Amino acid sequence: MPSEEIIDPAATREDGAYDEQIRPQRLSDFPGQTPIKEKLAIAIEAAKQRSEPLDHLLLSGPPGLGKTTLARILANEMGVDIKQTSGPVIERQADLSAILTSLEAFDVLFIDEIHRLNHAVEETLYSAMEDFEVDIMLGKGPTARSMKIGLKPFTLVGATTRSGLLTPPLRARFGDTCRFEFYGPDELQAILLRAARIIGVEIEDDGALEIASRSRGTARVANRLLRRVRDFAQVKGDGVVTREAADAALDLLRIDALGLDDMDRAILRTIIEKFSGGPVGLSSLAVACGEERQTLEEVHEPFLIQIGFIKRTQQGRVATPRAYQHLGHTPPAAGQGGLF
Repeated sequence: MPSEEIIDPAATREDGAYDEQIRPQRLSDFPGQTPIKEKLAIAIEAAKQRSEPLDHLLLSGPPGLGKTTLARILANEMGVDIKQTSGPVIERQADLSAILTSLEAFDVLFIDEIHRLNHAVEETLYSAMEDFEVDIMLGKGPTARSMKIGLKPFTLVGATTRSGLLTPPLRARFGDTCRFEFYGPDELQAILLRAARIIGVEIEDDGALEIASRSRGTARVANRLLRRVRDFAQVKGDGVVTREAADAALDLLRIDALGLDDMDRAILRTIIEKFSGGPVGLSSLAVACGEERQTLEEVHEPFLIQIGFIKRTQQGRVATPRAYQHLGHTPPAAGQGGLF
């Protein structure tokens, strides 16, 4: 797997079976995101005591942080089934109506990428979320008529990486919003130690921490790196993931101490060396780096902004002094190179 795919937080085909194996089933097994877990634990207990469904819930945040996992945990904690789909898959109102009418009482309906629902389908959700009923059109043309069908009480859990694209009417119908944050190294270490225990990998605490520190704050990336380091330790060592083994394996993958790969560094060098530190437009930057614009915007740029290496301005992307220092360059004086 190329390093670019390893640090991409979006799910890949290779992640599927592995994720199912290590996915936590209970809130108590879910590392990190403590504020979210604490308020959801209270909401779950209260709903169970009242014999009511959970409020509709919106999960937002970058990919790879556990939104899908948490939706499944909610269903497990409530003792109900979960039906999972995604916004782009639901093309017609009839598709959504079929899903809604198949739900049993208190079931969880999880819609990933909910911001990508088309407008007509989204409107069908409004009455379903508020009144637990859905309109079905019978017939066509002038003789067509609408009939309301009652639904069993259910919980809609929507996940989005771009909450700003949700329409205000849909956002207003969620009872609560949980914003996922990037994980700290200690939290990722706990995730890695748990995953290693499940898949039978012998790992030392320092080894897990070394992987965690290069995982871009993302659980999915951490688990991918664990698989690559496991392979290295098995072939080049005695099978134990030590700090030394992790360091050597990640250096081989050209992922540095901050989690940057070759393309991350190429982006920074391009801004600094070819465009005098910026500003430079995303399209020009993509051409100069020989990479797709979408890949830069969705895979590399969010992390570089998060760690303060580049910033967005109205004129384009600008490298910060921290980026200069990381690459061993001297930042320009104030007022030079578009930096300040």
